[in-house]
Amino acid sequence: CRNLLEVSGWHIPFLPRPSAGKPSRGRMRSSCVLLTALVALAAYYIYIPLPSSVSDPWKLMLLDATFRSAQQVSNLIHYLGLSHHLLALNFIIVSFGKKSAWSSPQVKVTDTDFDGVEVRVFEGSPKPEEPLKRSVVYIHGGGWALASAKIRYYDELCTAMAEELNAVIVSIEYRLVPKVYFPAQIHDVVRATKYFLQPEVLHKYSVDPGRIGISGDSAGGNLAAALGQQFTQDANLKSKLKVQALIYPVLQALDFNTPSYQQNVNTPILPRYVMVKYWVDYFKGNYDFVQAMIVNNHTSMDVEEAVALRARLNWTSLLPASITKDYKPVVQTTGNARILREIPQLLDARSAPLIADQEVLRHLPKTYILTCEHDVLRDDGIMYAKRLESAGVEVTLDHFEDGFHGCMIFTSWPTNFSVGIRTRNSYIKWLDQNL
Repeated sequence: CRNLLEVSGWHIPFLPRPSAGKPSRGRMRSSCVLLTALVALAAYYIYIPLPSSVSDPWKLMLLDATFRSAQQVSNLIHYLGLSHHLLALNFIIVSFGKKSAWSSPQVKVTDTDFDGVEVRVFEGSPKPEEPLKRSVVYIHGGGWALASAKIRYYDELCTAMAEELNAVIVSIEYRLVPKVYFPAQIHDVVRATKYFLQPEVLHKYSVDPGRIGISGDSAGGNLAAALGQQFTQDANLKSKLKVQALIYPVLQALDFNTPSYQQNVNTPILPRYVMVKYWVDYFKGNYDFVQAMIVNNHTSMDVEEAVALRARLNWTSLLPASITKDYKPVVQTTGNARILREIPQLLDARSAPLIADQEVLRHLPKTYILTCEHDVLRDDGIMYAKRLESAGVEVTLDHFEDGFHGCMIFTSWPTNFSVGIRTRNSYIKWLDQNL
């Protein structure tokens, strides 16, 4: 072709074609700029300022970013009308973490149901010197709406408990929001636990009836506390539980401005706004109330129903000075009485065990409460410990300065945190010494 053009009198310069697989400098420069921009955007999305004292801060940022991404996907699904956002979010959580009932030589794992409520039972290996085992009824967390007894995190926790305590662990798969709302979750855990406590069922699992405890984390700690209080008011069940162990429990919805709520307003993985939304979801309430509840408009001075209960969670007297620091109570003079008219469950002791009568607290068993410094729910646990002590209950308050909400279930790669391992070990050690 070159010769033909030259013969025709045309002199066209021919540039050499770039060899395949070698991009031009301009293309490489564009790719580098794009990659840098993507990295910067990812870093901006992942990074959040965290206290230097929190355990494994960069790992926590990655965990939080992952959870926020799942929430945003579920919100989009909800917006498109494809599914309720909580159903979508829980589908994502369970899909990536569900684990079958797999037994090992040390622990037998079976899925069954107790009086119509699904449970996963973990049985430690029999020992000739211990014909009867101790037992823990465990209730998982997740804002009454998320997670499962059958996901890897809770399966691993209960397996470790069964093996290290040589115990029978009953992990309850209670129904979740939005399929059911308060108080259905409480009914599920009460029904399953009552069934388990029947002599013939305890005999089947070789459980010592005098060595049974209840336990739960976060919303599961809330349900465990409610279960314990209900049992104290039933003459047939009053002394059936030897201990209760509550892991960073959520215990009240009257004051969203305790020092821990103010200090950890945006701390992962449970910011204040998210916790308030979980409460509204639990009661099938109106999201329009969330902002008003955040500033305590639902328990203002002119809301008569809340006045009598305010003293039961007066954190200026229930919390030590090392916790209260310079934080000030947020008490509105006038508020929104409509909130409690539409969601009276906010003042129900079954949903908020911290506001129960002193007479109810007096009959509770020996108690373990684990709290974390970087958690909006820290003060709920500390105030409950104080109220229980005042009622004459023996309490162990186990506080972790580098802990964050949810940390105890994060003990294996890639979400293994040093504080997760330490909290789990401390929890199981207490059960071993007291159950």
